[in-house]
Amino acid sequence: MVHFEPSRGKTDAGSSAGREGLAPVTYLPGASPADQADDAEDEAAEEREHAEKLLLQRLRGRSLSIVEAQKLLRSTEIDEESVQDILERFTELHYLDEEKLADQIMHSHHERKGLGRSGVGAEMRQRGLDAELIAEKLEEMPDDEAERATELALKRVQQLDRFDDATIDRRLTGFLMRKGYASSVVRDAVKAALASRRGSGRTSTVRFR
Repeated sequence: MVHFEPSRGKTDAGSSAGREGLAPVTYLPGASPADQADDAEDEAAEEREHAEKLLLQRLRGRSLSIVEAQKLLRSTEIDEESVQDILERFTELHYLDEEKLADQIMHSHHERKGLGRSGVGAEMRQRGLDAELIAEKLEEMPDDEAERATELALKRVQQLDRFDDATIDRRLTGFLMRKGYASSVVRDAVKAALASRRGSGRTSTVRFR
């Protein structure tokens, strides 16, 4: 930065009129306000770029809800305005797609893991999905709760041959309840599993807690 000060000495005879009254150039330490502003903008841009790369890297591993993405971005050094801008842009680009995430949860937790509506809904809420979207997706689930619960109970009862009926009843009930099935559905499924076990002749009088 250069700074001119009025000269207190006499000017040389050869000095031009345009230079009269000016002292030699001096350099003051530190950057100008404009330089400092440029540095701050560059730093903010770098921090935003880092935040976006971090979010993209996480999205390559798994889909995220907006709540999850927001939490990740807020853990970086960017300001709230930048957080919201990134979320909006990623949503427009469908990098963040909550409907797609809800469908993935339905597939993985209902079709593959055998969870009922309650269990699927709990997983969606845990992931921070919108309540209206959750209700809409649960309505789309097929009405096969009883069939799925019975199927799970019939498979599970085969692993419990060494137990008596009371113990099997208790264990199957707990197993299906944790899957998120309604109590009435669980009761019917357990009864069907126990009846199948008796019909096959696989019974035990040994009691386990």
